[in-house]
Amino acid sequence: MSESTSVPDQCRYVAVDPDSHHLSIALGPVPTPRADEVLIKVHSAGLNRADLLQRKGLYPPPEDASPVMGLEVAGTVQAKGEQVTDWQLGDRICALTHGGGYAEYAVAPVGQCLPIPTGFSKAEAAALPEALLTVWHNLFQRAGLQAGERVLIHGGASGIGTMAVMMCSAMGAKVYTTAGTVEKCRALEAHGATCAINYKTEDFEEILTGLGFNNKIDVILDMIGGDYIQKNLNLAAPEGRIVNIAYMRGFKAEVNFAPLLMKRITMTGSTLRAQTFAQKAVMVEEILAHIYPLLNSGKIKPLIDSIYPLEQVEQAHGHMESGQHMGKIILKM
Repeated sequence: MSESTSVPDQCRYVAVDPDSHHLSIALGPVPTPRADEVLIKVHSAGLNRADLLQRKGLYPPPEDASPVMGLEVAGTVQAKGEQVTDWQLGDRICALTHGGGYAEYAVAPVGQCLPIPTGFSKAEAAALPEALLTVWHNLFQRAGLQAGERVLIHGGASGIGTMAVMMCSAMGAKVYTTAGTVEKCRALEAHGATCAINYKTEDFEEILTGLGFNNKIDVILDMIGGDYIQKNLNLAAPEGRIVNIAYMRGFKAEVNFAPLLMKRITMTGSTLRAQTFAQKAVMVEEILAHIYPLLNSGKIKPLIDSIYPLEQVEQAHGHMESGQHMGKIILKM
């Protein structure tokens, strides 16, 4: 590395027992940044459902990634590789990591690093990278969402869902969303949704059809799958775009694809982790240009559900698995 402040040899991180999947705090070496990486002294890390899957062995990290869980962090720059020129030691930073975020120190590719927005705490900043890149890539890059279009966001109370509602609303779209309680629905409407539907007591397809929006939803972001697949096809407008980012109700469904043909619907999907560093760097550049002015002005701010100390990481995972959260769950080192 070309430049660093005092860095310990070891740091605490979250280890997973491969048999019981139990989590514990362990000591391991502090990672050394490569030429195009920064070393971050982590203040806070964001939880994601991918972490729950990785813990159970269902979402193995890429071969070149850290085996430690954690995909997004916020903290300060502690060291940097010799090719890094845009960041200085001590800078406040948040980043999408290539794993390793559940630790006191983590490295991140410089192309996946973002400044902490004006007025944001490090805990709030740790809620940004995964949600920002996921929403920007899927709704704006892949689906080409435009101001004035109608967008339906499933899983609206999740960290990604809440960010999607706020980003789409701020960018001029008409936002419809689904969530599991009346309280969550009202909160989403307060944060920019035109209409939030309680999927546990109402059929979102029936509600939107009753509002006159059958065949009129331009873009759909779906992390649910299963029986939602057919309903999405039915609601989509001609030339509509449906993007799947997860399948919490299952990858398989019996589907009538006639609407896809008749309405010329585009169906696509993606995962963020599998994409290249270069692809993610482009996302970061576009987010800095289009979304950061809204973050710095306070027009968009992530919803933080709860903050857990590192020692309570199992409780934090349990809270996410319960589905009771609204917004992001954060680990504090």
